[in-house]
Amino acid sequence: MGLTVRLGLVPLASSEQLLSQRKEVLGQEYILLGFVLFSNESHELVIIIVSNVLYVYVFVSSGQDIQGTSVVANLPVLMRQNPAETLRRVLPKIREVLHVAGVEMQLTAAVSFLTVLQEESVSVHTYSHSFLHIILQNLEHRDAGVSNAWLETLLAVIEALPKETVRHEILNPLVSKAQLSQTLQSRLVSCKIMGKVANKFEAHIVKREVLPLVKSLCQDVEYEVRTCMCRQLEHVARGIGTELTKTVVLPELVELARDEGSSVRLAAFETLVNLLDMFDADDRSQTVLPLVKSFCEKSFKTDESILVSLSFHLGKLCNGLYGIFTPEQHLRFLEFYKKLSTLGLQQENGHNDNQLHLQTLEQENKYISVRKNCAYNFPAMIVFVDPKNFHLELYSIFFCLCHDPEVPVRYTMAISFFEVAKLLNSDVYTIHKELVTLLQDESLEVLDALVGHLPEILELMTNGGENNGTESKLLSIPDLIPALTTAEQRAATSLKWRTHEKLLQKYACLPHIIPSDQIYYRFLHRMLTIVLTNNVLPVQKAAARTLCVYLRYNRKQEQRHEVIQKLIEQLGQGKSYWNRLRFLDTCEFIMELFSKSFFCKYFFLPVLELTHDPVANVRMKLCCLLPKVKSTLKIPTDKHLLQQLELCIRKLLCQEKDKDVLTIVKRTVLELDRMEISVDAEQLQKEKQKNEGRSTNINDKIFEKKRRDSKTSSVLSKSVNLSISGSSSGTLAGKEEKKSKLVRSQSFSTQVLHPKYSNIDKCPNKSSATGYTSSVPGMGKSCVLSFSDDSFRTHSAGNSGNAAFPSSSSRNLFNSADQKNNGNKESQSRKMSIKYLNCIGSEAKEDVKHFWEKKRKLSMSYF
Repeated sequence: MGLTVRLGLVPLASSEQLLSQRKEVLGQEYILLGFVLFSNESHELVIIIVSNVLYVYVFVSSGQDIQGTSVVANLPVLMRQNPAETLRRVLPKIREVLHVAGVEMQLTAAVSFLTVLQEESVSVHTYSHSFLHIILQNLEHRDAGVSNAWLETLLAVIEALPKETVRHEILNPLVSKAQLSQTLQSRLVSCKIMGKVANKFEAHIVKREVLPLVKSLCQDVEYEVRTCMCRQLEHVARGIGTELTKTVVLPELVELARDEGSSVRLAAFETLVNLLDMFDADDRSQTVLPLVKSFCEKSFKTDESILVSLSFHLGKLCNGLYGIFTPEQHLRFLEFYKKLSTLGLQQENGHNDNQLHLQTLEQENKYISVRKNCAYNFPAMIVFVDPKNFHLELYSIFFCLCHDPEVPVRYTMAISFFEVAKLLNSDVYTIHKELVTLLQDESLEVLDALVGHLPEILELMTNGGENNGTESKLLSIPDLIPALTTAEQRAATSLKWRTHEKLLQKYACLPHIIPSDQIYYRFLHRMLTIVLTNNVLPVQKAAARTLCVYLRYNRKQEQRHEVIQKLIEQLGQGKSYWNRLRFLDTCEFIMELFSKSFFCKYFFLPVLELTHDPVANVRMKLCCLLPKVKSTLKIPTDKHLLQQLELCIRKLLCQEKDKDVLTIVKRTVLELDRMEISVDAEQLQKEKQKNEGRSTNINDKIFEKKRRDSKTSSVLSKSVNLSISGSSSGTLAGKEEKKSKLVRSQSFSTQVLHPKYSNIDKCPNKSSATGYTSSVPGMGKSCVLSFSDDSFRTHSAGNSGNAAFPSSSSRNLFNSADQKNNGNKESQSRKMSIKYLNCIGSEAKEDVKHFWEKKRKLSMSYF
């Protein structure tokens, strides 16, 4: 089946042509961003590219409601892209269409108008000029949902508009809208606008322009209007201040509290409770307290409709009126709370003493709501009676609420449990049994609510208060451990894995609560089992992390090594690739919780072994983990581990065949190259000192060897001299023989430095240890060889008889000339040695000085 495409560009002015093309095309129509797509029965696509503003203009004008709704939904986008053109061409069309639009478009428009205000696409002045009138026109829509949606938009707009605009555009027309001649919907809208406007203006403006309308609406003939206005009196009171509230608002509330409509009385009661902080002690004792007592008395006898609200606000009411209660009134309100806490659990109703009636479903739900509200207010009632009196006054109610047959009541008690424990402080041990009860509750909702603050609760249970001795704390643990294990098993067998995950995460606090042995035998192995057998990844990760926390706080090396061995064998070397992946997750937690040296000692090499894993996913996860693995290394301590890591990366680069893994390997290599390895400064200093000591020992050995070689050279030279003197004719005198020895000795000294250091001026002026070790040994070898060669040359000359020495006259001439030459040579060699000393280090200088001293002694020995 063929498919052809026809593409056409339509200018902005040809909207009529676009409409005519639409009408000629049959079939289903699709709207895409920036262009219009039509499909017809001949499978031909007609794509017409237009601007955003033009195509929404066309669709709004076409009369198709679904297309108009799409345009209205995209109005914030259009305002961001082209606000001027949208306000000029699109918004007037939307305004026309909304008069006849359906509910969906109306609701969408209310949301879009609010979004435009929140995004500040246009200025407030432009918004009030362009959008405000549309909002006000649709406030009185016949559909209540649409009217409320536009009202919510208007209330949000009032906060952003300037006062003058609100006064002229909203407040002034409100006077006519609030009249009895207007519709019920119009008067209800006026009530809500009154409450919002009261906080916008100063007190004197509210008193002059708003309060008359408020009083009129409080006296409206319809109870819905009176109820609505009564609930807005709180906002009005906050806006006009304490004095006007006492003289204007309070009398209206008292009158509304005696209204014939139950919803009006309920609204008056709730408003009174919310305004307690604005009334002084006289108003509370003379006006508010009698009304509250009246409500409490009527709630059981004639007006059960107020019970739910009364139970919800009772805690706030009791603490708000606490200062004006007499002991008798205090006891009466406490008894009233106790009665509400057990409402519906008795077989008899409070107002039917002699007859038993089956409770209807509506009554049961009402009573459940009352008990739930009592559970919600329980912390406030502890403050009301004083925590010291908890066991005497409220413990029985606490026990009943924790064992309530309905889940919502127990759920609320589980949420409030932490607040109760904090308030009891030193007496927190008294509610330990209820903690165990809630941990073993059959509903996982209750357990989930309790687990939220379980670490804090357990810490208070075991460490809270001075009166709770060590013995009682230890006695509480045997009951607590079975409850915790039971809770975890019930969560594990359910389908609510999020509750199980949350529970395992919170169990990481147990090392601070329970001894290490109990954790090892009751919890640690259970965590390992969950990691190995559970099928939910978040649960496995939570168990792995908690397992690492347990291992972190376990100080017994045997138990630690056993767990580490199991992790490596059952996870890292497991048959399932899923377990090997969890091993990498566990290693990540270990790097987070343990020291770097711990990880390197036990887990570094097992992790690198997974580079040969047959499953690509494992190798891929390992490559992603390698930067963290490298960050655990320290130089020079872990130099061998760094070599292993580099070897594994090279193998991956050379041998990896999976293209996805290879891509990650290359990216990881770049990241590893940018990383800097931490340096162990202390260990580095130790190795530096060790190397320095080793080099010192080597230098000492070299110096000792030079010393031995110099002694050997002196012995050889003496033996050569003896052989030469024995082979001569014996005509030389002893003094001349000594002079000839001195000449030879000075010639030896000249030959020591001359062959090797003839270019001594070119020697660089360095004093490093490297220069010393490279120059001094070479110098020693040169000295020894020169001296030895000269000795052997003298010895061979002695074997040739008289050719070695000339006659006596020539010898005298030679000696005198030789002495001059020797003096020159000696001074020259000393200068050269001084230059050499300037080029080498201090240690080498000492060696050279020792060498010259030995040569001097050697030359003196010939005299």
